[in-house]
Amino acid sequence: MIVSKAQGRHLARGVLIGLLPGLLAAAAGVNAAQPSPSAMPLAAQSAAPAAVDPARRLPGAVGVSKVDFKRGDGGSGKLILTFDGEGAAPDMRTQGNSVVIDVGNSSLPPSLQRPLNVTDFATPVQRIDAVQSGTGTRIVLSAQGEFEPMAYQTGREYVVELVPRAAAPQRAVGGVEVAAAGQSAATSVIEAGPRAYSGHRVTFNFQDIPVRTVLQMVAEESGINIVASDSVQGNVTLRLIEVPWDQALDIVLQAKQLDKRRNGNVVWVAPQSEIAAFEQAREDARLAIEDRAEMVTEYIPISYGNAEDIAKLLTEESKAGTGGGGANAGGNRGFLSSRGSLSFDRRTNTLLAIDIPARVEEIKRLVSALDKPVDQVVIEARIVIANESFARDLGARFGVYGARDRLITSGSIDSNQSYLDSLNDPDRDGPPVFENPLNFARPVSQTLGGAGSLALTILGNYVNWDLEISALQQEGRGEVISNPRIVTSNQREAVISQGQEVGYLTVTGGQSNNVPTVQFKDVLLELKVTPTITADGRVFLAMEIKKDEIADYTDVEGFGRIPNLNKRSITTAVLVDDGQTVSIGGVYEFRDRNDLAKIPFLGDLPIIGNLFKNRSRSREKAELLIFVTPKVLRVAQRG
Repeated sequence: MIVSKAQGRHLARGVLIGLLPGLLAAAAGVNAAQPSPSAMPLAAQSAAPAAVDPARRLPGAVGVSKVDFKRGDGGSGKLILTFDGEGAAPDMRTQGNSVVIDVGNSSLPPSLQRPLNVTDFATPVQRIDAVQSGTGTRIVLSAQGEFEPMAYQTGREYVVELVPRAAAPQRAVGGVEVAAAGQSAATSVIEAGPRAYSGHRVTFNFQDIPVRTVLQMVAEESGINIVASDSVQGNVTLRLIEVPWDQALDIVLQAKQLDKRRNGNVVWVAPQSEIAAFEQAREDARLAIEDRAEMVTEYIPISYGNAEDIAKLLTEESKAGTGGGGANAGGNRGFLSSRGSLSFDRRTNTLLAIDIPARVEEIKRLVSALDKPVDQVVIEARIVIANESFARDLGARFGVYGARDRLITSGSIDSNQSYLDSLNDPDRDGPPVFENPLNFARPVSQTLGGAGSLALTILGNYVNWDLEISALQQEGRGEVISNPRIVTSNQREAVISQGQEVGYLTVTGGQSNNVPTVQFKDVLLELKVTPTITADGRVFLAMEIKKDEIADYTDVEGFGRIPNLNKRSITTAVLVDDGQTVSIGGVYEFRDRNDLAKIPFLGDLPIIGNLFKNRSRSREKAELLIFVTPKVLRVAQRG
């Protein structure tokens, strides 16, 4: 047992009591600590209560009637031993990753002498073994990980709790956790989760010791000053081995429904209800003083923000007026007292605060924290459109035409008819002509531009021969780079666009009354972005980029031409480091086409069949890439 010298007389008394369990069993009872009402188990796995055969019980021994296990607060494992009488003297010790509890003067029924697997409870305890060892009972808790064991006895129950040890302490050495106003220590521990205790370790082994004496021992060990209320009374039985002193203090306070408040190096200990009543009375007194305090008026100029927005933020109920606005009575007062008001003037961008001095100073402090210049962001986008094309076209056209007596030959019936009409026309000049003398006409595509060709004409007495072979190969490479750039404030949308409006005619009305109307289409390069600067210096961009261009026109007879547009756009949101360039999108297109047109049978003839064919091949590649680079411009506030 390890205690300080200042606790000698108390320790001697505790050891004496521990060695005389028989005398204690003969006493009227033990006034033990009650378990904390806030310790609500998550689940339970217990052995069924069993009665101990009195004939098999040793003289002066108590029987174990129940072995129960529960999950406590913060993932702790809690073993509860219930005896059928008083006077049990359990002894707990730690051996490696196991906690052994020996109850020398107790008997364990055979129905409880079995192992319990408690792994599913997600606590440090993995297994519980209960056996009868000689003249007593032995309970072994097999655990894993780092844990802190603690035990206390209340009435006929003996509770052993294994609390997981936190990785790093959350309080300074010697610190005492102070719960918020109106909360108990137990409630604070539940809300905050398992806390880490950092006080030096102590060992306490006492039965039926006054709580005020325990508080004095904790004060001597910790070096802090403890003031106990007159209403702190009662005794407690505890056995704590190698437990941080601040954890021991919390356990005692929870067992006796006490709470603590710290002011510097002084800790006040009182019942929870007494502390709650004191703090409630202090708050009521503060509100009463505010109701009687003198009102002051303060004009607060706003430099970078909007007075109306700040007034709404501070009051949550500002109402706009003709030349200004205000927030007065009722509902949520925001940062104002019950008599205060906060108005704003749009023209001068000024706040008018009327309240008690403390609240006015708080409003000025908040305005000073809110009214700051907003950092700027430069957003630079680069849109790259790369095109590559290849086309090859081979074609031919030829014709055999002529007239002899009643035989006429040319490229079509219409051409023959035009020859006859020309022949019979008395007003014609010169010999009659054929309108379309070609029998086969498959030259290269006219959309590809001018092509090289070779033509041959053979004139006969009655029949003429025309032959033309054309060929074209075309290659093209192009690259379009657009580089829009814009500057905007943090969390403010910015839009930049460049382009033109292309007009075209539309017709409205009925069959007899058609009214032409000019319509326009926008052909734009547009960047729309809303940046948000994060706390770690990166930039979150919500953006929309659009790049349109005119591809070609569609001719509509009688109404002009209608433009056909190539539209490219992207809408996205991306998180980017300051100054980093990121590719937010891309499209790759590839086309490969082979066309063949020929006259059946004649086009299949070797060599000469090429005169009856037209071959074309085309390949096109297009790639679109969009890059974005944000840069943060830090704006410093002037004094």
